[in-house]
Parts: sequence; structure tokens; C-alpha cells
Amino acid sequence: MIRVLFADDHEMVRIGVSSYLNAQPDIEIAGEAEDGQEAYELALKIRPDIILMDLVMKEMDGIEATRKIIGEWPEAKIIIVTSFLDDEKVYPALQAGAASYMLKTSKASEIARAIRETHKGQSILEPEVTGKMMQRMRHPNPSALHDELTGREMEILLLMAQGKSNQEMADELFIALKTVKVHVSSILSKLEVHDRTQAVIYAFKNGLVT
Repeated sequence: MIRVLFADDHEMVRIGVSSYLNAQPDIEIAGEAEDGQEAYELALKIRPDIILMDLVMKEMDGIEATRKIIGEWPEAKIIIVTSFLDDEKVYPALQAGAASYMLKTSKASEIARAIRETHKGQSILEPEVTGKMMQRMRHPNPSALHDELTGREMEILLLMAQGKSNQEMADELFIALKTVKVHVSSILSKLEVHDRTQAVIYAFKNGLVT
């Protein structure tokens, strides 16, 4: 069972989404928060599998709450669920450590899918979010960390940017799943990032993905 903490300042949104998710055979709402501060405190208390995080909330916004949660609990998996696509929201939220970014216009079934995929270690980004990243993040990094990547690692990084799972990459490149995992770990280390989402951000920011 995937335990979910849902943080949103609109009660009706929490009621609607929570009702749908609780009806799923593999998902349960383990807690609800109406502001960022409460989300931060509750996340560290109950340690849910997934945190659904709104961005604009009183007391503490979703970006700061995400940053604080990840700062104290790096393994937390946070999905941003918001109405905002502003550059000032998208990139900082992902930089703060969010694994996935969904819009409130998404169907409830799509949010449920994002929960399942994020729980498996994947990153789900709305197409609009990917588009904004491509438009904004094309300033080469002077440190050129990606110069240290091997040809195979670069292939895998580009497949990661396409949203491929480890198994899908293994199948496409005709290599063992274990080998893919070793390459992914090496990529994260060489790019000095903590997870796949940050690696994909790096790829967009440095123009490695066109």
C-alpha cells in the first residue's frame, strides 16, 4: 500500500482527490495538511511513501516545505500538484527536490499514475513543464561536469530525459538492468546531483537535450 500525505490549502480539493485515491486498491491517504508548515511537520512525523504538495499555501509555501523536508529527509518523494506553470515556481520546486510536477488540471487517474510511478523511482513531468525547462535552461555550466560522462552514460542520460525507466533503457540498449543501474549511479555521481530528476534538469540546462 502506498501511503500518501496530501498538502493543499483548499479543503474541497483535498476531499475530492483524497476520496478518489482512497478508493484505489494500492493507495491510501495517510495524512492531510492545509499549509506548508503542517506538511513539513507531518511528513517528518509519519514518513509517507509519497507527498502531494501544493505550491501556494499560507504559513509556508510548497517550495520551502519541499526544501525543508528534503533537507532533513533526502529520501522523501514529493510530487508537486499545482495550478501554476510560472518559471518562478517550476524550476525552484524541482531544484528544491521535488521528484515530479503535476497540474491540478490533470485527471485524478493521472495523479494516481504519477504516485505509482514516482513511488517506483520515476519522475513524472507535465509536458508544459518539460517545455519550459527546455526554453529557459540553455546556459552552459562552466564546470562542464558532463564532460566526464562516457558515451554510454550520455546515451542513458538522454533516455532518462525522455522519461524512460531503467528496464526500458536496458531493453533499448540491449544491456542488463543491473548495468543500467550502475550507469545511472555513475551519472548522478559525476553530475553531482542526488536523483534522476536533478540529472534531467542538468541535461536541459546544459543544452544536452534538444
